[in-house]
Amino acid sequence: MQRVMQRLKISDQRPVVVVGAGVAGLAAAFDLAARGLPVLVLEAADRPGGKMRRTPLGGAAFDAGPTVLTMRWVFEEMFNDAGLSFADHVATRPASVLARHSWGGAEVLDLHAEAARSADAIARFAGPDEGRRFLHFCDEARATYRALEHAFIRNQRPSMPGLVGRIGSRRAADLLAIRPFENLWHALGRHFRDPRLRQLFGRYATYCGSSPFNAPATLMLVAHVEQEGVWLAEPGMFGLAEALEKVARSRGARFRYDSTVRGLARDAQGQWRVALSGGEVVEAGAVIANADAAAMARGSLGPEAARAAAGSDRLARSLSAITWLVSAPTQGFALLRHNVFFSADYTAEFDAIFGRRQLPDDPTIYVCAQDRGAAGDEAAIGGAERLLCLINAPADGDRPAASAAGAQANAHPDRIYGLLARFGLHIDRGNALVRQSRPEDFERQYPGTGGALYGSATHGWRASFQRPGAASVVPGLFLAGGSVHPGPGVPMAALSGRLAAQCVMAAA
Repeated sequence: MQRVMQRLKISDQRPVVVVGAGVAGLAAAFDLAARGLPVLVLEAADRPGGKMRRTPLGGAAFDAGPTVLTMRWVFEEMFNDAGLSFADHVATRPASVLARHSWGGAEVLDLHAEAARSADAIARFAGPDEGRRFLHFCDEARATYRALEHAFIRNQRPSMPGLVGRIGSRRAADLLAIRPFENLWHALGRHFRDPRLRQLFGRYATYCGSSPFNAPATLMLVAHVEQEGVWLAEPGMFGLAEALEKVARSRGARFRYDSTVRGLARDAQGQWRVALSGGEVVEAGAVIANADAAAMARGSLGPEAARAAAGSDRLARSLSAITWLVSAPTQGFALLRHNVFFSADYTAEFDAIFGRRQLPDDPTIYVCAQDRGAAGDEAAIGGAERLLCLINAPADGDRPAASAAGAQANAHPDRIYGLLARFGLHIDRGNALVRQSRPEDFERQYPGTGGALYGSATHGWRASFQRPGAASVVPGLFLAGGSVHPGPGVPMAALSGRLAAQCVMAAA
């Protein structure tokens, strides 16, 4: 560590500056502070968490971004490395039922944390052959995950040749298991005959903001991730952000909120200077930019930062979304914590979003009923309950002229209530409190992204290798976040922050 501090000239006067207090920035600050390095986190918002944010409505706090915790081992390792217990700092409950899925009428299927229970449910829903095929699908998902965990996910900057080399010719079966050149939709067709199951598991592509028709089959590994455990954080996912910040502070990290970074540049001696919107300049021994790589490549943080993320702006944007936070009584459909109401035509839905850059006429709707339990409790909620409703949308928040009239009509809350009513879910509109967020709102929060919530889309086998890694070509500047390797999602972004911190500590 002493060599790192001398090389990068890190000191209390020139700390490691982390730009952004999203989960990647928090993870980086946590690791660096735990090892005694001076850290200053600069965040434009008024609290930590980034997209993992708490939003108030009607006196209640909502999870307005990610709603579950997976890959818990990422955070357990982080706390263990700091000599702490994750369970002592973050309260979680395991989810025994992952989600309820509906295609209308009596076509309802619950997936469970235990693969055997899901197989039984699928057998009742679609026949015993499909139940057996699901178990074979789980076997392939497990093999894919195990092949990629160390060779890709934990690797600083993977490439296809490097991946092949790390897996090795003696593990040819692992190379075949990852199926990088096959798209997810086609792979699901090998596993399932029922089109509803193909649609259900095709949804895994949207977890990284992509289309199942273009995403690689490797994303089936999500099935294994879910079976390793899905947890609900208490009092919400924002509680995880607050815990990471609290521990980092206790180890000496400093946090400044309402502090927007406008540019990164080096002085004549090669030392970093971080310019804030109010005119203040902060000196840094090193910088970790927890920022969107495409926005950086377009110059959002200056020319040197653009060079560090070069090429990211040429990648296809991931999905954006339109979300509604709703506080209202419901009746009819038996909601669980997580509910998915599927479009009648998945092909048309993704063709609209990624092809025509429009909102689909018949979108798939996700509803997170945040007052429902983790164990599939269907008990009625007395009075209003907290709902997060979401549909996928093109990331055109910086292109307001794109299908504006149609977008307004398709995104009106009354239309979504009407679509949900077709599935039997009735929301009391008269007493509803509603807060809507659209791609242009996400663009304002995360400038230069168009509202893309997952960085670049994971389309084609090259996409996973085109994200920048933690160590940039610019000395002393490191990258982290969901647009950086290993990719989007809370645990993956946290891993990117840890990888960036490792680069700082290992620099020589």
